[in-house]
Amino acid sequence: MNFIKYILLGLAFLVSGCDDDKHDITIIDNPELVTIAFFDALYNEKNIEKAASVCTPKLARIILHYQSSQAVGRHIFNMQFDEVEIAPEDSGVKVREQFKDAAVITVYFNGMYRGDNVKDAKRLSLIQINNKWVIHKILKDPF
Repeated sequence: MNFIKYILLGLAFLVSGCDDDKHDITIIDNPELVTIAFFDALYNEKNIEKAASVCTPKLARIILHYQSSQAVGRHIFNMQFDEVEIAPEDSGVKVREQFKDAAVITVYFNGMYRGDNVKDAKRLSLIQINNKWVIHKILKDPF
């Protein structure tokens, strides 16, 4: 199941272009994949403009205010990574079947920071605006 999600995410990136910084993550039509792409842009690519492109205007302004992915990670998410793997919650429930235009996605992080293994989880609220999934709110920690 997760394997298929990663294949779809990879295909979305391939369709959007060749240059890593030019990938248009706003065309992804699955809220879980949008969330993974958001955190991947933030923590692995260190590209806050790309991450902000899948946020509501209000959240995008807040993210861009910090001017660096490290500052966003430290101040907004209270997480720092040198490298990280990001995976969605695998509850087996189809988000789209439960909610037509809103979703709550939990993602798990497993990464390294200054030589230490760091694990964390975050929950985000996504909504559909003009048939595109965007991150609306950062929810309280799930644990």
